[in-house]
Amino acid sequence: MVRKRAPAQQALALAIAAVVALITSLAFPFISFSARGIERAISLTDAMAILSTGNYTVLAIVLWMVLLLLPMLYLGMVIVIHAAFLLGHRPPRGMLMLRTLRHIEHWMMADVFLIGVLVSLVKILSLASIGFGVSFWAFCLFVVLMLLISRSVDRDWLWNLMAPEPTPPAHTRAGRTAQSQKIVGCTVCGTVNDYLHHQPCYCRRCGEKLHMRRRHSVQKTLALLLVSALLYIPAMVLPIMTVSSLNDTTTQTVIGGVLLLLDHGDYPIAAIIFLASVVIPVAKLMALFWLCLKVGRPQPWRPEVRMTLYRVTEFIGRWSMIDVFVVALLAALVQLGVLMHVSAEPGIIAFGGVVILTMVAAMSFDPRLIWDAADHADLDNNYTSIPSPQPVVAGKAQETGQ
Repeated sequence: MVRKRAPAQQALALAIAAVVALITSLAFPFISFSARGIERAISLTDAMAILSTGNYTVLAIVLWMVLLLLPMLYLGMVIVIHAAFLLGHRPPRGMLMLRTLRHIEHWMMADVFLIGVLVSLVKILSLASIGFGVSFWAFCLFVVLMLLISRSVDRDWLWNLMAPEPTPPAHTRAGRTAQSQKIVGCTVCGTVNDYLHHQPCYCRRCGEKLHMRRRHSVQKTLALLLVSALLYIPAMVLPIMTVSSLNDTTTQTVIGGVLLLLDHGDYPIAAIIFLASVVIPVAKLMALFWLCLKVGRPQPWRPEVRMTLYRVTEFIGRWSMIDVFVVALLAALVQLGVLMHVSAEPGIIAFGGVVILTMVAAMSFDPRLIWDAADHADLDNNYTSIPSPQPVVAGKAQETGQ
């Protein structure tokens, strides 16, 4: 495995720069909006405060979490861990911080929010003139830096510094499933551990709780999918926002917003909204339901296809939040009294619930069940034909459970 050059210095420099960019994006005007001689400028903190004082505190909480609290927590831990190693010290609560990094990175959505901002601007360009403040460009820089940090943090290197990887149990053999050998790989640090069914089991390296298979994984996933499907109906039927002006008041549903963009000739933006708000949620529901259905049906057994489908489903789910961010930003920005006013409607809360519940459903599904769908007896008979099994070489544990 090739190590990154100066991984600690690189990650630390990027993290400090990202903190500066994020603070700058909060301190100055983000976007200015001018219509009919009236100009309005807001910062990101203004947007969150406006939503908090209105009837949609839930939207404000979501913005605070995914744009400020979780990124600051993530960057703070990256800085503390790498600075400690550069100074020759073991970071305090280092194991806990490394585990937390793994768990929260999927919920940070600065890149999704930036796309939502661009979509919002397209929607209101025909109504007013738009100006970008210092904070907007600082936020763009912050998004780029966060993407670079996700690639520069070498977790395997950090875990080896924190605690060298122990050797696998002596009875571990290559070519046989982990479940048949009563061993389990830690999905956080990659260590192979013995698994005891009758008592709580924790990783001997990082302390993460281990599960041979997540308890009632399929049932929990199906329950979340059912609630998501029920919420999807009001999310599509109810309006997500209302646009009021001197001459007219219109309400928009998700599909109505797409059709409006098509009428204005904004075909690429309409395609993005349709893909993120209609295609992806429905595709996630169908894909996860199909995976749950196929867990107990080994024929035809195509685990590589099912694993690819699961990984794609887990990755794309967060991008459905684009429409939620669009409505939140417009509701905070377009507040010109009787001249023009945008307000969020109940449909956007239902839609946000669909996105979050489908993300949780994907995390609740245990992908190792995909491999259990095979006939283990036949597999084990095939494995016994291996002439001389060798001990497993220590390395990254895969979510496949093998």
